[in-house]
This record gives sequence, C-alpha cells and structure tokens, in this order.
Amino acid sequence: MTTTPAASPADERGAESGGNRPLRSLHARITLWYGGLLALCLLAYSAAVVVFFTQHIEAEMDRRVHEDVELAARAIVVSDSGRPHWRGGRPPWSRVQEEPGGGHWLEVWSLTGERLLADGTQDPIDLGRPPGIGGGHAARTLALPTGPVRVLTERILLDGQPFLLRVAVSEGSARQFVRTMWAEVLGLCLGVLTVGGLGGYALARRALGPLERIAERARRITAEELHERLPPETSSVELEQLTTAFNDTLARLEGSFDQLRRFTADASHELRTPLTALRSVGEVGLRSGGDADGYREVIGSMLEEVDRLTRLLDELLTLARADAGEARLKPETLDLADLALEVAGHLSVLAEERGQALEVVAPEPVRVRGDRFVLRQALVNLVDNAIKYAPERTRVRIAAGWRDGSAVLEVSDQGPGIPDEHRDRVFDRFYRVERSRSREMGGAGLGLSLVRWAAEAHRGRVELDSEEGRGSTFRIVFPAAVLAAD
Repeated sequence: MTTTPAASPADERGAESGGNRPLRSLHARITLWYGGLLALCLLAYSAAVVVFFTQHIEAEMDRRVHEDVELAARAIVVSDSGRPHWRGGRPPWSRVQEEPGGGHWLEVWSLTGERLLADGTQDPIDLGRPPGIGGGHAARTLALPTGPVRVLTERILLDGQPFLLRVAVSEGSARQFVRTMWAEVLGLCLGVLTVGGLGGYALARRALGPLERIAERARRITAEELHERLPPETSSVELEQLTTAFNDTLARLEGSFDQLRRFTADASHELRTPLTALRSVGEVGLRSGGDADGYREVIGSMLEEVDRLTRLLDELLTLARADAGEARLKPETLDLADLALEVAGHLSVLAEERGQALEVVAPEPVRVRGDRFVLRQALVNLVDNAIKYAPERTRVRIAAGWRDGSAVLEVSDQGPGIPDEHRDRVFDRFYRVERSRSREMGGAGLGLSLVRWAAEAHRGRVELDSEEGRGSTFRIVFPAAVLAAD
C-alpha cells in the first residue's frame, strides 16, 4: 500500500500564495485600475452625452409642436357658419414628405368640448378629449398604441373667436435616433474599453518587465557572488535609481561580509595566541618538575595570558553589544579637563618606564554630558597607544578645550606617524599598521575601534592628523548637542 506524504507548511503557504497570485500581481492590478478608471470616465462621458442629447431632442420636439401651433393658427380660418377650415382647402404640410416613424396631427376643439377639425400627415390617432377644456397646457408626451407622441394644447383666437388647438408630433423617429445613439455609444465604449484594457496591460507589462529582469538577476546573486552587480537600467529614472540603490546595498553587504570574514579570522587568531601560550607554559611547567618558585613563575605567566585573554573578550563583548544596539550609556555631567588629568595620573607610571613626559593642557573646564566610564576607557586607549608607539624620552600631550563651539579631547605624540594608506583603516577591528610590533606590545587591534564607537555613541566623531616621522594626533570632537549647560 502506498501512502501520500502530507503537505508541509511551506507547501501550504505556497498554495495559498499561488491561489491569490493573480490578485497580488502588479500587472493585473495596474490593468484593473487602468480599465476601471477608463470605464468610469467612459460611463460618465456617455451618461452626460445621452442626457444632454435627450434634453436636446425633447427641446426640439417642443419647438416643433410650438411651430405647428403657430403654423396652424395662420393657416386656419373660420367660416360663416362658425366652423374652422384650412385656408385654401388643404393643410400647409400636405406637400411635406414625412420621415419614417414621423407624423403630425392637429385638432381644433370648441370650448364646449366638440371637435371641429382633425387632420394629420399619417393615419388618424385617438388623442381623446383634451384635459381642461378651459385653458392651455404645457407640452407632454402621450404613450399611444401606435407609439409616443408629443402633445401641446393651447387656447387661440381664430378670426376673433376662441378655440382649443391641439397639436401632436410623433416621437418615434426621435426615440429611434436616441436608441441608435445609445447603441453606438455603447459599442464605442466597449471598443475603447477593450483597446484601453489591452493597452493598459501592454503598458504595465512593458513598464514592469525590467523589474522582472532585475528580480531574476538579483535572485542569482548569492553570498559567494556578492561581487556581482546588476547592469544599469536606463529605461527610466526610477529603475535606474532602483538598480543603483540595489548595487549600493550589494557593495555594503560585500564589505560587511569581508569585514565579518576578517573579523572571524582575526578573532580566531587573537584567541588562539593566548590559549597556545597558556598550553605551552602549562606543558613546560609539568615537564620541568621544578620547585614552588618555578611553579609560581609558571602560574604568573599563565595569569598574564589569562588577563590578556580577558581584556580581549571584554573588548569583543563591548563591540558586539554596540553592534547589536544593546550598549547602554549612563550619561552624567563631567569635565573633560578633570578626565584628562585623571588618565594622565593613571598612566604616568607607564610613561616614566619609557622615559616619556605626559603633558596635560586644560586651561578651563570643558563640561559635557556623557558616560564617564566609556569616555575614560577611550582616552586610556589613546594615551596607552601613544606611550607604546612613541619613542623613549619623548612627550605625549593630552589636551581638553574648545574649537568652533565644540568640545575637543585630543592626544598627541611624537611617534613615527601613520602612513597615508593606513589612515582610513586604523579604526577597523584587528587592523594594525605593524602587526608583529603591535602583538609584541600586547595590542589586539581593538583599541581604536572602541575609541570610534565611544565618540559615535556620544554623537561625536574621531579625527586623525598624522605626519610620517613627526607623530600623530587623535582628536575626539563632541557636538554642541552633548555639551552640558553651565
């Protein structure tokens, strides 16, 4: 017996999305919107045309019955017996060739309700007794078995005697003309709507075709092919902006992936170095079989490597939290001049060991709002680097002051300087200008990265001025937004 595997949730989601795919298609939606707006415009236009034309026909029918009344009033005379008859013996329309569906009729009634004269261009019709023998009425339409007619009844004087004159004009031809016009307008609307719908679909397909090509090409770009770029789309400004933005995103992703690869490799190497040292020192201690002083020296060396490893992990953890947005500052009002004096006092022993002089230049208070621990660590990193890389018996200068309305904290040394090709990358993680020398001095290449993060976390920036052979100056600039009120 065979069994049918159950559909996976992904298959069910695919079926659901496939079921309503036509409604989610931009092609279909643009076509429907285009066709709907076109149909609405055509409907409004057709209704306006028909209403206007119908009113025009009705006005024309009213004009015709009024003309017939005026014509009859001039063509009818009253005999001596008091009965009306046609002047010349025949009606004025006797020679008129009537159009199909047309017709004119005329009746003359006495005020007592007697029909005295009846004539017409077509077979006689029964209009009945005029309503309200006593006066005239506005034109109105009567529905007769032979078709609708427009009727006008007016009271007139013929040779000084009052009569009721009723005129009727057939609306058959006018109604047929309106129906023909309706059919023509409907056919025209259907034709325009069909052509417009097809045109809208073709236009949508032409406009969205490049998007499909962009999507197909983007789908083929994987993490291993981030160097690939979409070819420029010059068919429209919007598509050109889209491809440019996508290529910029790919460039940033490629840079991020490269940085992640370098970070992973460098972090692995930096972690392996103290671990290898720990293992080597431990193995040497076990094999030597020395006395307590020997073991104490081995343990001391191992603790130094553990301390180095701990500092590295702390720096990595700080940067990881900063990248994840989880680093929380504890802002307080602090004086950068006091901070400079504090760091100089803390690192003066290291400077003295190398015969260097620490100089603090802070002529006035420089108060800002910031995290004291983060800024202190950033300044410690800068001063520590200056002491390590500057030659012996040189001067390291720490300054706190103002420049163009911004608070400035800077560290200057008289070291070898940083070559131009390295200045844009010295703040990258694990980057070293001289790798071997940096590792010998205990550096992991994360200090300047922490300095840059500390400055940016306080909405500031880090500047570097350096000249080969004459030293470097690292400067943290705090904007006016973080300055503390006096």
